[in-house]
Amino acid sequence: MTTSMRTDRLLGGRSDVDADTEIGLTVYDVARDLRRDVAAVRLPMPIDGAAEAEGSRDRLLAQLDEHLLPRLAELSSPAIVVVAGSTGAGKSTLYNSLLGEEVSAAGVLRPTTREPVLAFNPADADVIAEGPVTELSRVVHHAGVPRGTALLDAPDLDSFVQENRSTAQQLLEAADLWLFVTTASRYGDALPWQALARATERGASVAMVLNRVPHEDLVTIRGDLMGRLRSHGMVDTPLFVVPDVGPHEGLLDDKPVAQVKRWLTMLAGPERSRAVVVRTLKGSLNALPGWVTSLADAVEAQAGAATVLRRAVEAEVPAAEQLARDAVGAGVVAGAAVEARWRELSGTAKIERLRFRGDQVRSSRRAGRARSAALEVLRADVREGAAHTLTASGARVADRLRAVLDGPSAPPGGSSVLPDPDDRAADRETAVPATVTAWADAADERLAALLAEGAPGPVTAAVRAFGDRGLATLVLAAAAGSDDARRLLDRVLGDALDEQVAALRDDLADRAAAVVDREVDAVLDALDSPDLTDDAATALRLRLAELRRLT
Repeated sequence: MTTSMRTDRLLGGRSDVDADTEIGLTVYDVARDLRRDVAAVRLPMPIDGAAEAEGSRDRLLAQLDEHLLPRLAELSSPAIVVVAGSTGAGKSTLYNSLLGEEVSAAGVLRPTTREPVLAFNPADADVIAEGPVTELSRVVHHAGVPRGTALLDAPDLDSFVQENRSTAQQLLEAADLWLFVTTASRYGDALPWQALARATERGASVAMVLNRVPHEDLVTIRGDLMGRLRSHGMVDTPLFVVPDVGPHEGLLDDKPVAQVKRWLTMLAGPERSRAVVVRTLKGSLNALPGWVTSLADAVEAQAGAATVLRRAVEAEVPAAEQLARDAVGAGVVAGAAVEARWRELSGTAKIERLRFRGDQVRSSRRAGRARSAALEVLRADVREGAAHTLTASGARVADRLRAVLDGPSAPPGGSSVLPDPDDRAADRETAVPATVTAWADAADERLAALLAEGAPGPVTAAVRAFGDRGLATLVLAAAAGSDDARRLLDRVLGDALDEQVAALRDDLADRAAAVVDREVDAVLDALDSPDLTDDAATALRLRLAELRRLT
C-alpha cells in the first residue's frame, strides 16, 4: 500500500486501530522530518519579509511541536477542546458550568486563570497522551467530561502577564478544537478575529460561544456575528449564544449552557472524537504546504539577496586591487620619511661617499659593516612606509565596501554582512606588519640566493661595501620608490640588480592586492554560509513534495 493510499485512509477517518497506527507513523515520519528541516532554517539577511518569515517559522515549529507530532504519535488520545478567549469573557465560569463544579478559578480579579486546567473522563485515563498540554496544565479526572474528549481551560489571550499569554498560545496550538469565548460587548474587537484567523490558518476546528448577550439584542447581535463569520470564510463554525444572566457568582444554570453541553456530548465517544481529531489533523496537514512554501520562498529570497551582494562586492575587487598596485608602482611607499632619512644618512654616515677602481666600488669590510648598520634605520623607514601604504589600501577598500553595502543605493541586507570596522582595523594592525616583514625578508633571501649562485663581480664588491643586509636594504628602498637609493645602485651596480628591484616591487604590489582581498574576504565570508546558498531551500522543497503527496 502506498504512502498516499495509507494517508487517504487516515484522512478518511477509518477506525481500524492497526491501520491508523501504521498511517500515523507514516505521516509522523514526514512531520518529524519537516520539523527538523524547519528548525534548521536561518534567515540571517534582514531583507523585506525576513522578520515575518521568522515568525511564521516559529509558529510552524510550535504547530508541529504542540499539536501535530504529539497527536500523530497518539491518535487514540481524547480530542482536546480548549476553552479560550480574552480577559473577562467568562471562560472559566463557562468551563466550570460545563463540568458542574468549580474546577478552574473564576472571579472578578484578573487574571483568574493563572494555571491551565485539563479535565478528562476517568475512563480515558489509560489513553490520555503525555505531551505539552499535560506538562503545562493541572490535570483533573472528572466524570462530567464526555468520554473521548478533554476540556482545557487556558489563560487569557490578552493577559497582562506575558507568561500567561505565551502559555495560552502554546495550548491553542496543541488543541484539536477551539471553543472560543467572547462577549456581546467585545466580539467586534480585533483580538477574537486575530485568534480565529490563526486557527483558520492552522487548519484547526473552531466553535464559538457568544457570552452575556442581552435578551433584547440577541437576534441582532447573533445575526451580525454570523455575518462576520461568513465574511471570514467560517461559514461552518458552530455558534452558541449564552444570554446575559446579570450579576452572579458561581456556576451558570443548566439552561444557558445546555446547547454547549449537547454539542460536547455529540463529540463524545472514541469514534466521534476521533472524527474531530482527524478533521483537525487534515486541516493542519492541508495548511502545512502553504506555510512551507512561504518559508522556502523566504530562504530562496535570502540566497538571491546574497547573490546580489556577492556580485556587488566582487565588482569592486579589480579596481581596488589595481589602485593598491598603482600606489606601490608610483613609489608612494618611499615617501617624505624615507627621503629625509636618506639626506640624514648621506650627511652623517656618508652612504654615498664611495671609492671606485675601474667600474667596481672599493671598500673595506669594516666600512661595509658600518654602512650596513647605518642603513638599518632606512630599512625601518621603508618598512613603516610599506605598512602605511598597505594599511591605507585596506582601509580604503573597507570604506568603499561600506559605501557600496550601506549607502543610499545599497542592495537589501548589505549592512548585515559588513564586519565591525574596529575588528577590521585590528586585523590590519596585526596582518600588515607581518606581510611587510615577509616582504623585507624576501629581499635578503633573494640577494643570498643570487650570491650562492655566483654573483657577478660588481655585486660581490657592493656586498663588501654595504654588507649583505645593507645592500638588500638599498634594493628594498629602490623597490619602494626611492630615487636616491636607485641612483646609488645604478652608480655601484649599473643594471645588475634591476631584476631584483622589479621583482620586489611586484612582490609588494601583490601583497598590497592581498590586503585588499583580505578586506573583501571578510565580507564574502559572511555571505559564505549554508543558509545563503542557492540550494538552501532544497530540504524544505523535498518536505513540501512529501506533504503534497500526503494531502
